[in-house]
Amino acid sequence: MVFRKPGPPSFYQRPNWGWRRRRHPRDSESHEVAAILKNENHKVRYSNSVEPGSIIFSLSGVAFLLLETQDCLMISEETLWAKIEKFMKIHRNSFLALSAALHGPGEWKLMYRIQQRFLGDNLRIVPVHNPLDAVKLMTTIAKSTGKPYTDNIQYRMIMAKAQIIEQSPVWKTLQKIQLGCDS
Repeated sequence: MVFRKPGPPSFYQRPNWGWRRRRHPRDSESHEVAAILKNENHKVRYSNSVEPGSIIFSLSGVAFLLLETQDCLMISEETLWAKIEKFMKIHRNSFLALSAALHGPGEWKLMYRIQQRFLGDNLRIVPVHNPLDAVKLMTTIAKSTGKPYTDNIQYRMIMAKAQIIEQSPVWKTLQKIQLGCDS
């Protein structure tokens, strides 16, 4: 975890990954996540046009739906499926963060049922334990899918591939064989 001095952000600090979420009276975990994001100097906007518990990182195009597993176990599967489907239809790059202090057999069974139901769709399911864990997960994914970071990762992958090919004993043997055929 990186600690920063309070004050105005400078040009060289990490970008402010703006996000939106909808207010909902029962989602106390989302309020804690919003407070943590505000404390980390993220721009927080509220919107009534998104699903309750949704967090959208607009710069990276990533959306998260925060759900508590106990709430999911209390409602019918049809209601849960409808909520997740609506979220997935709106957001192309979507993550479902299921929160529980301890992921026991009931929570894992719920995740398994969700995975079975949405197999092949663009939904990724991630277990989280607390709001701080959720924020760390969300900011890491948002950063890694943002434009400057993906360009950097792509460049590093190209350089690593070139270095592996250049130093590979198999590649060197193939070059010797190729040179031997040309003479």
